[in-house]
Amino acid sequence: MDVVEGLVRARSEFENGAWVAALDIWRGVDAAKMTARDCEQAGVAAFLVGHRDEAVDALQRAYSLHLNEGDLDGAVLDAFHLSMTLLLTGEPAMGAGWAGRARRGVVDLPDDAVANGYVAFLDMIAALRSGDFPAARQAAEAVSRIGVRHDEADLTALGLCSRGRLALYAGQVQQGLDLLDEAILCLTTSVVSPIAFGHVYCTAIEGCQEIADLGRVAEWTVALTAWAASRPDLLVFTGQCSLHRGQLMRDRGAWGEALQEFSGAIDRYLAVRMHEAVGLSAAERGDLLRLLGDYDDAAAAYQQAGEAGFDPQPGLALLWLATGRGAAALAAVRRLLGEGADPVHRAQRLPAAVEVLVACDEVTEAAAVADELDELAQAIGTPALLARAAYSSGLIELTRGDAGGALPYLRKARQLWASLDLPYEVARVRVLIGRSLCVMGDQQSGEIELAAAADAFRRLRAAPALAEVTALLEPKELPAGLTAREAEVLRLVAAGRSNAQVAAELVLSEKTVARHLSNIFAKLDVGSRTAAAAFAFEHGLA
Repeated sequence: MDVVEGLVRARSEFENGAWVAALDIWRGVDAAKMTARDCEQAGVAAFLVGHRDEAVDALQRAYSLHLNEGDLDGAVLDAFHLSMTLLLTGEPAMGAGWAGRARRGVVDLPDDAVANGYVAFLDMIAALRSGDFPAARQAAEAVSRIGVRHDEADLTALGLCSRGRLALYAGQVQQGLDLLDEAILCLTTSVVSPIAFGHVYCTAIEGCQEIADLGRVAEWTVALTAWAASRPDLLVFTGQCSLHRGQLMRDRGAWGEALQEFSGAIDRYLAVRMHEAVGLSAAERGDLLRLLGDYDDAAAAYQQAGEAGFDPQPGLALLWLATGRGAAALAAVRRLLGEGADPVHRAQRLPAAVEVLVACDEVTEAAAVADELDELAQAIGTPALLARAAYSSGLIELTRGDAGGALPYLRKARQLWASLDLPYEVARVRVLIGRSLCVMGDQQSGEIELAAAADAFRRLRAAPALAEVTALLEPKELPAGLTAREAEVLRLVAAGRSNAQVAAELVLSEKTVARHLSNIFAKLDVGSRTAAAAFAFEHGLA
């Protein structure tokens, strides 16, 4: 095969998505015979199949050739691809350097030139990394405007998607969803490059996952997976496919398969050197391992997430709570509550914060957080988030002793979660419904709810939740009418702990401990800690 024939065939293989075959041909061609376009396509192909260093080399050759030819638009596009490749694969300084070259390349071009659209996208990325959301929104508007003006499908789709995601973060949920819908439509009605196609789908799915719009997440994940499966050479974006499939499987209760997908996502991200992207997959894996009761493996997954630069909270706080480190969990959620965040990320943190605060007997603070969650859920409006808010409000009412007041919230959460086919969440709320019914004296109805929840947890292999509900169904009788919390306090008092030490260990206030101790003395008809301790030893409570 002569050089001309080889280049023609390589270009054809590239356009048909046979990127490995195209690369094999380009590798056998004298680099001096390749045009700037050949080098650019070789770089894109190498990136798509996971050969990052080869992609950088080819794109750098394309950049130099385009400059030598006076083709500034081509050179800027090469600089754009180089910047994005380096940013995604953990070299932010080099990525910023190529972004700077792209900006210099458009100095003499009209403001609305196509090349300026790609520079605007790089400006948006830089603004997001520095936390300057107004500048990011302005840049995204420019990307979209230039794309529409020139009928440039990649820029149009990227601009719409970026504007949609930023609108979500600004609390403009419906506008954001409309823009994301339009971006996805653009992919189906225009010829969009594989890199833009994968980026838009993944960005749109991540945005909807953050606001718990599970319908769009499911629909778009299926579409993205089908697109990737039709391109067997593709390696980039397959990590995202595995991550999103894992999230769907987790929601539907296929936890074993979800764990495999999360592990696969981590492996795929590492294969293409997208180390920062490992963090979310590792955190998702940690959350699921925690629900399964595999606490050591969950801790290791959260550590991997942290090492990748991803904050594993609030999942890690829930792990600490489950393993008896209530003080650490409380400190973590209070830190999260004190940090500034956009409405979307704020809403993600609040449900776990309510759980930790309630478990640590900080009910007043938990109620304020639940009220904030309800306000955000009403503004965002997705059923899953509304269900989380209703669950939290029901938990607060039940903890305060108002079981009748809790039931309307809990039934709303159950109905919403059932409509979304989320078995774990439905089982969780049935536990609270069962507890509420038992408190109100309807023991038989309460036990039916608890037994149904236990069956669901058993099928899911959710060991900690199953143990909790089993204890409710088969409670250990405590002497003298002591409550479970009073028995915990008595055990520590019998072990010689002071009120302050009991408070620290159980994450209670000393005032609360003193109240519990007064109730214990009254129930046991004793007047001293020594007599109470003797009762504890006699009845196997210490």
